[in-house]
Amino acid sequence: MPTYEYLCKQCGDRFEVFQSFSAKPVKRHEECGGEVQKVFHARGIVFKGSGFYVTDSRGSSSASTSTSSDASTSSD
Repeated sequence: MPTYEYLCKQCGDRFEVFQSFSAKPVKRHEECGGEVQKVFHARGIVFKGSGFYVTDSRGSSSASTSTSSDASTSSD
């Protein structure tokens, strides 16, 4: 079951609630009765494996061209 974090607008208390996807969201803070809002957090994206940029966005010929041009510029 997902864990949701809520913030009470009246008292400023933050609390977590375990809820199923089909459950109705919490509307009131149990302690003070104030209105609550759901707190959203940024999530990171993890790319695993060789990466989409290697396999999807360009062919192997452009990858070898960029490495040979990098070698010539580094010797200058």
